[in-house]
Amino acid sequence: MPPVNRIADYAEDMKTWRRWFHQHPELQFECHETAAYVVERLKEFGVTEIHEGIATSGVVAIIDGQGDGPTIGLRADMDALPILEATGLEYASKHEGKMHACGHDGHTTMLLGAARYLAETRNFAGRVALIFQPAEEGGGGADVMVEEGIMETFDISSVYALHNTPGEEAGAFYTTKGAIMAAADTFHIHVKGAGGHGAYPNECKDPIVATLAVCNAFQTIVSRNRQGLEDLVISVTQIHSGTTDNVIPDTAYVNGTVRTFDTSVQAMVMERMSSICEGVAAAYDVEIQFDFEKGYPPTINHADQAEFAAGVATEVAGTAGVRADAKPEMGAEDFAYMLQARPGAYLFLGQGEGPGLHHPEYNFNDDVAPIGASFFARLVETAQPLES
Repeated sequence: MPPVNRIADYAEDMKTWRRWFHQHPELQFECHETAAYVVERLKEFGVTEIHEGIATSGVVAIIDGQGDGPTIGLRADMDALPILEATGLEYASKHEGKMHACGHDGHTTMLLGAARYLAETRNFAGRVALIFQPAEEGGGGADVMVEEGIMETFDISSVYALHNTPGEEAGAFYTTKGAIMAAADTFHIHVKGAGGHGAYPNECKDPIVATLAVCNAFQTIVSRNRQGLEDLVISVTQIHSGTTDNVIPDTAYVNGTVRTFDTSVQAMVMERMSSICEGVAAAYDVEIQFDFEKGYPPTINHADQAEFAAGVATEVAGTAGVRADAKPEMGAEDFAYMLQARPGAYLFLGQGEGPGLHHPEYNFNDDVAPIGASFFARLVETAQPLES
């Protein structure tokens, strides 16, 4: 079936909401203006149970269906990115240096569209919990909301989310059972040597040579320590040292990211990195401080819920418009914390050609908003049907 007819009728309203969000981006946990706009819309829809100030600026709204049943959670992220917008749109960001470059304005809009429909029809049993979350782009807002007890407080039994994807066919869905996005960890390495004149390296303890040895050795972790079917990325993304051409510096700094899907692989990487740093420190007679920061865990879809969600997506987009066995991606997502707390699934929704996520010229495709809203609405109605 195509998008729900009633939701299709909201298309222009949804475009208005989305473009308001786009003009008013907010970062991390400080999504107060965004949350206030969300609450204003929810009240217009007749939603009466609204809980504000969760994880600083998050919102959870409850819509009661007809009769007893479980509570299904639907989540949308609200925060933007610290990016200077370059779209030239008439509704471009009014907050310089802040931009909705990942489509969270669209995600929030899709959940509002579903909320309006569900509040009007109430064609489901039990309840739906609408989760409007801050701080997905760093900060782990999902983790904070879970730690503040939303799953228990609102008796949420399962939870689902969508993310848009540029470059995929507009309105097409894809997901998979098990790992769909990776853990995102960060490493920091501080190398301390003894600097001096570049013409007399024998009198120095060169931190740059040691740093290069560390970085080169890190690449062997992927090629020589993992099994062929294990996915692993190690990227050195920063090296800072020195100030001029004829001085060997005292120190160097290395930073980067590690992406894994499996905790045993993650543990292996941590151990090998630490061992390499210890060995290089001894070999080059320098001091090396190695720090490994665990970030978002892998996003792991629950098999039954992923299969169910793919079936609902097929009702909205047709068989040809759904891939239920997509390959996992190396990006990360804090919805992982909600999936650790409750069974559920995370899906991607194609939005057609255009600049990619986190690009200063990115813009959410308003045409797919009714499709995402229809998916959320049908998910609730299918998971918690009324007794005939």
